[in-house]
Amino acid sequence: MITINIYYSGKSDCARRFAEEMESSGTAELIRAEEGNMRYEYFIPLSDPAAVLLIDSWKDQASLDRHHASPMMRRIAELREKYDLHMHVERYISDQSGITDNDKQYIKE
Repeated sequence: MITINIYYSGKSDCARRFAEEMESSGTAELIRAEEGNMRYEYFIPLSDPAAVLLIDSWKDQASLDRHHASPMMRRIAELREKYDLHMHVERYISDQSGITDNDKQYIKE
């Protein structure tokens, strides 16, 4: 699985308004329905309430490539431009070994 963390920032509450429009317009839900999408969620970081974090996970690179070639990307780009957003991006490849026994001592279920 591939996870992309995108930190959106802009003036005032622009990043939040972008995320709200992504949700209210149904665009985020359409992305969640794309084949291979595992997660698409927005969060507000406590350390920077003017920013928005998108956690975007895909089954594999082929799924992510299909998403990048989809009409959704044009809509996302239009909204990013509308709200004049800047982005900081982090990309992670999941460790298939999962949670170790050593890690479990720190997890309360």
